[in-house]
Amino acid sequence: MDENCLEIREFTGEGYKPLIDYGQWRVAFLRYLDELLAEHIERMERHLETDEVFVLLQGRAVLLLGGNGVGLDGAHPQPMQGGKLYNVKRNAWHAVLLSRDATILLVENCDTGEQNTEYTDLSARQRRQIVDLARGEQIQA
Repeated sequence: MDENCLEIREFTGEGYKPLIDYGQWRVAFLRYLDELLAEHIERMERHLETDEVFVLLQGRAVLLLGGNGVGLDGAHPQPMQGGKLYNVKRNAWHAVLLSRDATILLVENCDTGEQNTEYTDLSARQRRQIVDLARGEQIQA
């Protein structure tokens, strides 16, 4: 197919992979990787200049939301359902738990990165809650 008319992209590896950038937006896949195991999640992030849209394509996933203040307001779980759009608003603290077979489609500004993202560490108590949540949701062993 002529790429002037149609681009076809796929990603079957692990982790985050931008697939298409155009103008000011980016479409990417997020797939399971060991760094996203509940026991490895030590911080949450927030994007200062953009919303971020999550769409669960396969598997199981839970968005963790921590409010939109200067500091975290907990780590509140939002189990995701396939085919629904989840728009994490600008400045909202978030992280995600993925099952090993999960694939999430992400849409964000193409310049989203470390330069316009803040991170905050989770407390030991919050980290334990996330591990317990993952077990309860049967996201990870």
